[in-house]
Amino acid sequence: MNDIKVRPVLWTLLSESIILISTVLIILGAFGNTLTWHLQQLWAASGSFWQSLWTDLLRTFGNDERTLYVYGTTILTVSGYWTLGLVYVFMDLSGRPKWIRKYKVQPGTNESVEIKRLIKAAAQVIFNQLFVGLPYAMVSYWVMKKTIILPPVEVLPSFSDILFEFPQLMAINEVAFYYMHRLLHHRSLYKHIHKQHHEWHSPIAITAVYCHPLEHLLSNLIPTGLGVIITSSHVVTCWLWFAMIILRTITDHSGYHLPGLPSPEFHDFHHSKFTECYGILGILDYLHGTNRHFRSSPPFQRHIVSLKLQPLRQQFPDQVKQKVDG
Repeated sequence: MNDIKVRPVLWTLLSESIILISTVLIILGAFGNTLTWHLQQLWAASGSFWQSLWTDLLRTFGNDERTLYVYGTTILTVSGYWTLGLVYVFMDLSGRPKWIRKYKVQPGTNESVEIKRLIKAAAQVIFNQLFVGLPYAMVSYWVMKKTIILPPVEVLPSFSDILFEFPQLMAINEVAFYYMHRLLHHRSLYKHIHKQHHEWHSPIAITAVYCHPLEHLLSNLIPTGLGVIITSSHVVTCWLWFAMIILRTITDHSGYHLPGLPSPEFHDFHHSKFTECYGILGILDYLHGTNRHFRSSPPFQRHIVSLKLQPLRQQFPDQVKQKVDG
């Protein structure tokens, strides 16, 4: 038997998401109150500081709705993905800073990354982003224009509107991603589509969207963008949402469990075991029983946002040492 004290399951599954959402709410709340007030005094802005800043940006880059939703979103998501992803690539290739290795989820893997595999992954990611992501953004915008009334881009959404939409976006994404991801693990689809993503049993950051183009559409883009269409999100809300998704998926595939960042243990376990942990938050996995082995494993104990510098593998080792008599 595994000598592990299992924490309350639902609380474990919810706690990380609560911390992540709370952090976003606190930051946005600060922007909407104290920080905004100070910035207005500093820049002598009339009215809302953020609205004034947004208006100035639109004057500089234009306020064409289609350009902002399609090309603005593509530029921001691609640049954000590679900016953060390349930081992890540098750590994987150089092993610097040296202390970073102690935070590896699977110690000894990708030290360092094989250049040929890295180039292959990078090329597929770029293809997916440009030749799947950009057309999807165009089609999504067309669908939104035909089916819903989009808020005027010139007027920023209130912070309360953004905070109200984010839980909806997360819930829609969780449901759509879980069932689509699980479908891709069906034996008739896995070997033709999803197997490519699982070439990396121990993933690295930029492999987050290293996958078959059809998978990128069905499992990544549609679940993430579906909520935006349903909630008729302002373009700025879209950008904030996609930024959070990029941070999450890069972290989930990074191979490092760093202090203060969301836990990658859940999705990393999926890559190492294949048959469990299909979702993001883990609620549907619990309801469907697709996280039983994960819940009885040491990675489950490590599936928290760590506030200590001590690596979680040291706090919750794989095996509990027992004293041997004699």
